[in-house]
Amino acid sequence: MSPKFNRAFYEYLSLTRLNKPIGITLLLWPTLWALWLSAQGIPSLKLLLIFVIGTVLTRSAGCIINDFADRDFDPHVQRTRERPLAARHLSPYNALVLFFILMLMAFLMALQLDKKTLFLSVFAALIMIIYPYCKRFFPAPQLFLGIAFGWAVPMVFMASVREVPRLGWLLFVITIIWTMIYDTLYAMVDIKDDRRIGLRSTAILFGDRDLFAIGVLQTIMILGLWLAGKLAGLSHAYHIGLAMAAALFVYQQWLARARIPALCFKAFLNNNFVGLSIFFGIAADYVGR
Repeated sequence: MSPKFNRAFYEYLSLTRLNKPIGITLLLWPTLWALWLSAQGIPSLKLLLIFVIGTVLTRSAGCIINDFADRDFDPHVQRTRERPLAARHLSPYNALVLFFILMLMAFLMALQLDKKTLFLSVFAALIMIIYPYCKRFFPAPQLFLGIAFGWAVPMVFMASVREVPRLGWLLFVITIIWTMIYDTLYAMVDIKDDRRIGLRSTAILFGDRDLFAIGVLQTIMILGLWLAGKLAGLSHAYHIGLAMAAALFVYQQWLARARIPALCFKAFLNNNFVGLSIFFGIAADYVGR
């Protein structure tokens, strides 16, 4: 293959962040929690494939629309200045074309589900498009991101059991809280640049009480997950997974204690293991029955 093709391939790969799968896994864990809880064990292969593939497609599309919205801000942020649109390696037009292709593919996946779930997917798409622009005026854009990331949870329950029970809505709220936790840690990496260019984030909103606010959210999340386990009738294996997640939260607080950007980013990445611990607890609990 020619160097020109290789370069273009790399730029489109970077645009969709498929070369950085942490965003996919963070989005995927709550979806897997919901799939196993709604099925009370291993879900159907059809639903599993639809939601896993749909997660990859929508996350990639979300990265594109986020970079499109921030293309004039990202050049002024050290961490994002080399992104394809920020560095002008790709045109906004080409980015939008790829965005619509990915969204069409995600819509075709959603068409395999019932009409109510399909309707919910449309709402998810709207939130995903609105989120990048919230950073200009809303003091807590991570809340909108949490809604976008968590909306797969009610979709899973609707597709699986034809309704969204209390457990589904509780898990949705838990996912919003979790997103606010890890995305605040993520925003702490860019806080100086965001302040300088006028973008909003919960890291700026919380100020010097950022770690305290994150700690409160972490506590609420663990309590919410305990309640979710009680509603689902989960027991010992789940509680082990929950304890592991709580220990990881303590570790994140320790990492971010000095607010060093590299360590805040490491604390953000550590949330992948939080999601894994909770999934391990859910799946192991059903296996042990």
